[in-house]
Amino acid sequence: MYADPPAPRAKGRDEVPPITSTGPLEDPQRAWRFNPDYERLVVAWNTVMPHLETLKTTLDKAYAMARSPQTWDAPVGERYVEDLREWRDRLARYRLSVLTTISDEASDTPRWVQTTANAPHAFP
Repeated sequence: MYADPPAPRAKGRDEVPPITSTGPLEDPQRAWRFNPDYERLVVAWNTVMPHLETLKTTLDKAYAMARSPQTWDAPVGERYVEDLREWRDRLARYRLSVLTTISDEASDTPRWVQTTANAPHAFP
């Protein structure tokens, strides 16, 4: 079984832009906002997880039922168990692929970006 990669973190209620060692931010003329691209990755993760969990739960239930000696009374049943085992493995690899892609993209995307909105200007 595979372990899920780290999920992108949603913006906390009291989270503020990062503060550097030289002061509140590198450029005081710029305002900061939570990166909308990063937010999309958080939404993508939260959207796909329930679907992957539903698929996993359904396949696990079918696999458990197929392995039960009360379900199959013929040797042909082992073929169906093997098919379900293969589908469970495929789903696990697909899940790892999708979640790793989102996680890798989130690790390469900054959480905060500078914006010119609400920045002080010399002329109104």
